[in-house]
Amino acid sequence: MRVIISGASGLIGSALSSDLRTAGHDVVALVRRPAGTGEVQWDPAAGKLDAEALAGADAVVHLAGAGIGDHRWTDAYKQEILDSRVRSTTLLAERIAECSQRPPVLLSGSAIGAYGASDDRVLDESSPFGTGFLADVCRQWEESAAPAAAAGARVAFLRTGIVLTGRGGALKKMLPLFKVGLGGKFGNGRQWQSWIALADEVGAIQHLLTADVSGPVNLTAPNPVTSAEFAKVLGGVLHRPAKVPVPAFGPKLLLGGELADALLFTGQRVMPKVLQQSGYTFQHATLDSALKAALD
Repeated sequence: MRVIISGASGLIGSALSSDLRTAGHDVVALVRRPAGTGEVQWDPAAGKLDAEALAGADAVVHLAGAGIGDHRWTDAYKQEILDSRVRSTTLLAERIAECSQRPPVLLSGSAIGAYGASDDRVLDESSPFGTGFLADVCRQWEESAAPAAAAGARVAFLRTGIVLTGRGGALKKMLPLFKVGLGGKFGNGRQWQSWIALADEVGAIQHLLTADVSGPVNLTAPNPVTSAEFAKVLGGVLHRPAKVPVPAFGPKLLLGGELADALLFTGQRVMPKVLQQSGYTFQHATLDSALKAALD
């Protein structure tokens, strides 16, 4: 297969690119700098991408976007989070529609933030969009792919949960405290955390390249846990106590209240119904297995 990937240098994109190349596929990365071998230059902010650069591709995987937790959520950065997703998705979808040899598949990034903050309710792909900043971003992000779907491409939205890997993301930020025995639940510990091992994130995307699936797909493991349970399992894997709760005021002071609430003190209990019904088998269905693989 010839697969074009945006965000190919990111945490997920680099792992996906490596696995696809190892399996013998041709991977083309979309880059903002001058393109080298196996790359195509684009500029989402300026709306620049040659439609014919996509010609003959079997699929486009769109993973680019400003990091949700990289900066405090000022009004300017919140706008950047939204614009980086909507503009890039709109550009890709429009160029796919214009292409003479149209890529038949677009797998477009999204997030379980689409469901908003929830309590114990079990959420799957039939659940409606929630409320709040992240839910609004996800709704506009997914709507931006409409030109590709209207042109006949199969479009699936990768509603990703917390990706577990020791190489980056939330887990890497948590490890220093947990390794010295100072980790613990966030707040009251009752908020649900829907996670996925990096190997399954990549495996699920590869599965969706050929599976007859469109629309939202939850990329989460089938066993979400509460924050308290997450801390307990992570402490066990590290052979360290994990009984020091993290009060809300610290992260809120460091990150800002809105960002801290969205990432740490609220959650979603999300199930991968569509992914499992399409035949995907998880490599790491339990948190213990996923954390051991991430820290191996």
